[in-house]
Amino acid sequence: MAISPKLLNEGEKVVVDTRTHVKALILPILMLVLFLAIGTFVQVKIDQGVLTNGAWILVAVGIVWFVLRPLIIWATATYTFTDRRLITRTGVIVRRGHDMPLARISDIAYEFGPIDRLLGCGTLLISDASTHGTIKLHDIPQVEETQRTLNLMLQHIHDPAAGHDDGA
Repeated sequence: MAISPKLLNEGEKVVVDTRTHVKALILPILMLVLFLAIGTFVQVKIDQGVLTNGAWILVAVGIVWFVLRPLIIWATATYTFTDRRLITRTGVIVRRGHDMPLARISDIAYEFGPIDRLLGCGTLLISDASTHGTIKLHDIPQVEETQRTLNLMLQHIHDPAAGHDDGA
């Protein structure tokens, strides 16, 4: 999806590559409608040159801060699980990244409420053996399927013989 092949080591394969569910854009879309409604209201009801222009400038600033900024943050944040590690990348100007070897992960769970179930997303809870505790990846699309895939992958990492028939 959005991960650069330059971030992968030789022989490393992407298993799950995702970003936050599009539900993260619901509030920015509502804010866009609200700001346009405010600008239009001022344009129609007040209709004074300087005041109307000032209102539209404030609307533009509001759209940049409450609509474009969250959209760019959403578009640039990625969560990638390879066959070796978890890679998270966020940010535009200041790019932040975190890599965690899969061998350090001790458990992957998920949680989701009624709205998340309706939209098909949830929070992925990744526990590791360190003192960092639990990493929460919010609003992951198809969180149950992602959790099952990752648990199967972890099972093979922690117990390579698991799931193989010895012919007995």
